[in-house]
Amino acid sequence: MKKKTKLAIIICDRYKSCAGGKCFRAMHNREGAFDIYDKDEDIELVGYTSCGGCPGGNIEYAPEEMKNNGAEVIHLATGFVVGFPPCPYIEDFKKFIPEKYGMKVVVGTHPIPEKYRITHEKLGTWNDKKWEQLTGPTMTDEKTRLAYD
Repeated sequence: MKKKTKLAIIICDRYKSCAGGKCFRAMHNREGAFDIYDKDEDIELVGYTSCGGCPGGNIEYAPEEMKNNGAEVIHLATGFVVGFPPCPYIEDFKKFIPEKYGMKVVVGTHPIPEKYRITHEKLGTWNDKKWEQLTGPTMTDEKTRLAYD
């Protein structure tokens, strides 16, 4: 029997009207932060919502519903790290969700688009070691980043 993982995605509220196309494409193709799942592993999306706006009020409640729907892993969408400024609460979310709900948290969904990498490089946004760790799962290679521009 194939392994099946149920996951949910929380996006930054500034992108609340996002239809999720890049996230869903990356999930299907196992790109970006979804490359942790084997190609032959079934993954099922059981929840998709925004954080509720700064300071992330929905983070207190949405994971519970997602867990009730079977979610084992919550992906904090790539928008949390590529938006400007990047989310100042991401570390808090990474700490709170596992503590409160016992769920794994992955930072990132789709690969970082190259245009965002260039902008953040010029601004020096990600020069801190903390950001290297947070952007690592979605940095990928240039060809893939360009495909997500």
